[in-house]
Amino acid sequence: MKVLFVSRERHRLPLDDVQRRKWDAIAAEVDVLVLAAAADGSPAAGDARFRLARAVRPRALDGLAYYAALPVRVARELRAFRPDVVLVQGVHETALALLGRRLAGSRAKVILDLHGDWRTATRLYGSPARRLLSPAADALARVAIRSADAIRVLSPTTRELVRTEGREPTAMFPAYVDVEAFRRRSLQPLPERPRLLFVGVLERYKAVDTLVAAWRLAAPRVPDATLQLVGRGPLRPLVEALVRDLPRQTEWVERLASAEVAAALDDARALLLPSRSEGLPRVAIEALCRGRPVIGGRGGGTPDIVKDGENGLLVDPEDPRALADAMVRMLTERELAERLGARAAASADEWAAAPEVFAARLAALFRAVAGSPTPDD
Repeated sequence: MKVLFVSRERHRLPLDDVQRRKWDAIAAEVDVLVLAAAADGSPAAGDARFRLARAVRPRALDGLAYYAALPVRVARELRAFRPDVVLVQGVHETALALLGRRLAGSRAKVILDLHGDWRTATRLYGSPARRLLSPAADALARVAIRSADAIRVLSPTTRELVRTEGREPTAMFPAYVDVEAFRRRSLQPLPERPRLLFVGVLERYKAVDTLVAAWRLAAPRVPDATLQLVGRGPLRPLVEALVRDLPRQTEWVERLASAEVAAALDDARALLLPSRSEGLPRVAIEALCRGRPVIGGRGGGTPDIVKDGENGLLVDPEDPRALADAMVRMLTERELAERLGARAAASADEWAAAPEVFAARLAALFRAVAGSPTPDD
């Protein structure tokens, strides 16, 4: 069976070990072609399985150029590759892929791969001016949800989003999360030093503004505590100001490798993820694998993973004071942090799967949608 994968995801060639394990496992199940984008500084060619669009400059035009060209790119690959199934990540990309299918006159089945709340793309990402695109983006989303041949969702939250549009998802299983780097070592006890960790893009949907305001409230209450932030993005000035104002209690780096994130989790009492919206947050799963509780926002898919009072604490992502109180509790009540951490480790297996398991789930979905027989038939 041939499958065309379409997304806005940026890939770096050659693939790193995490991506290589994923795509090798999928390629063992189906014939793969990936239509996506090249990461900055990465070649757009070098792996026959990938067709990557180069970044456009100025950067502000990159997204517009990608989406404008996507129907034609999809149509071209439908004619050349002739896939049985097209798996498209994202509702807006799916709407454009459906247009590409019409242009190509193809009969390939199109599956919408829904990872989160599509409404956040224009409301919580990037410049506030993007909100002007919301009506058109929402209309495209409805076309994709109603017209796709099948829909795959990641979690109960994304399932309910689809149901609100009158569709029932075809399949539900988590996205692939490579946790090898987070399970190489045995679990470590909570550190004596009171420390919290945030890992994520510095975007509004991550509630970075709430996090910064909360740490300003919490830090004076626990003078020996430290907050480490890992990430980059448009809300960088907020983090820079926080480091400047609380230099002894705030650390910031733009990027860590997976093994370094695992070590940072071991050095922390808890992971902070106060997001306004999430699909199925990978970093939360990584924290569970290291036996660390999560202080999460009650938005999006975070509550699918983080159960309040069981493996973490949930707060209103718009309430800095509530987040500050949760921070202080995790930093000062060691027994609470240890109890939540033990349950976090026990709950990790529900969300982490080997690449071969993930690939087999995808292949079963493709066979069901395309009407192909199973390998045993």
